[in-house]
This record gives sequence, C-alpha cells and structure tokens, in this order.
Amino acid sequence: VQLQASGGGLVQAGDSLRLSCAASGDTLRNYAIGWFRQAPGKQREFVAGFNWSGSKTDYADSVKGRFTISGDNAENKVYLEMNSLKPEETAIYYCAANFRARVMVATKPRLYEYWGQGTQVTVSS
Repeated sequence: VQLQASGGGLVQAGDSLRLSCAASGDTLRNYAIGWFRQAPGKQREFVAGFNWSGSKTDYADSVKGRFTISGDNAENKVYLEMNSLKPEETAIYYCAANFRARVMVATKPRLYEYWGQGTQVTVSS
C-alpha cells in the first residue's frame, strides 16, 4: 500500500486543520492506521490510531479531546481532525499503516510497515 498525507499548513494557535491520508494499491480496511508526528530534533511520536476491524481508536494523552481520527472506506482515506492547535505541535505529520498487528492500535512507529511522506504543520503563537 502507498500512502499520501496532505492537508498541512501554517495556522495560528487555537486554529484547526484536517489532515488526510490517501491510500493506493490496497484498501485501508486491511490495516490499522496511525498518525505520528516528528518535530525537529525530536523522536517520532504517536498521535492517534484507528483500527478498522474492531473500530478501535487511541490517542496520545496530549491530544485527547482535541484531535479526532476517522476513516472513510469508500474514499479509502483516513483523516485527522485537529482542533485548538498549539505551537508545540509544529511538526511533520505522517500517516502509517500496520498490517501484521492490525488487530490492535499500535503506538510504536517500528510496528508500522508502510509510511506516507509526511505533511508539515506549523502553528504560530
């Protein structure tokens, strides 16, 4: 499966953005999907994950209540709705697909086999 993340941009603190992850080559229902982010000089961190088969979702504590992950089977896309964005959330955001452990929502990047190219999110104060 090939993944393409989009929707990033420059916003002000408190604004919202919706990121999209489009897939080709396979249907996203065959995978668990995760969103990660990586700021300069920092490790890649889990943001949110979605499991099609069990309709499970998981979020990093820092984004609970503000971010929502969802999937559109017909469009073969997964979205990340981000509200009340903070400057410290400036990062490159990546979507990833996990096939081997797809029955769970994995939070470790090494468990995801497929990655999109990332989309830059910049939140100004």
